Amino acid sequence: MSYILKFFDFLLHLDVHLDTLIQTHGSWVHGILFVIVFCETGFVVTPFLPGDSLLFAVGTFAARGSLDLITALVVLSAAAILGDTANYWIGHFVGPRVFHRDDVRWLNRKHLDRTHEFFEKYGAKTIILARFVPIVRTFAPFVAGIGAMTYGKFLLYNVVGGLLWVLSITLAGYFFGNIPVVRRHFTLVIIGIIVVSVLPAITETLRHRRKS
Repeated sequence: MSYILKFFDFLLHLDVHLDTLIQTHGSWVHGILFVIVFCETGFVVTPFLPGDSLLFAVGTFAARGSLDLITALVVLSAAAILGDTANYWIGHFVGPRVFHRDDVRWLNRKHLDRTHEFFEKYGAKTIILARFVPIVRTFAPFVAGIGAMTYGKFLLYNVVGGLLWVLSITLAGYFFGNIPVVRRHFTLVIIGIIVVSVLPAITETLRHRRKS
């Protein structure tokens, strides 16, 4: 329980904790950011890691001069693209064995089914659109690897989606994160980003249940 509380504290006070990491680790913080984004996009067991809010916070600190913007964009883009690539190949080799099983503890069946519905509706564009939808973002490359897409096609959408995701949200933090009202209410902004991010998934789920 204490770990869960610590996680939510980290998530809601992302600016404070990120500032501490920067002060403690200096430029090595880029490696920590790489690991967080890589794990969030690369493994279906870690969809809870902060993605959108972390990118926004990184952009904010880059605007303050605490982080180098170009280095951050390169590192985060690499993490996002490589993470999806790893997830694709995990899905390719492991997915067919577990896709139709309900007793796999590390695989959330509801998230898998929801992502499969995304592919049914949006096709290959799911890889790009899912970048902006938490949880689906983590499961999309896994489902693609199972057989929804060839790797060549996946790679193209992966690169485009990864760059769009990182650039748009990080630069939003860079240009808007230090506006006085945003800086004073940074926790509320983070909560807002999380709500807006999960809203499409919630809407899609409710629509599906209403149809059923």
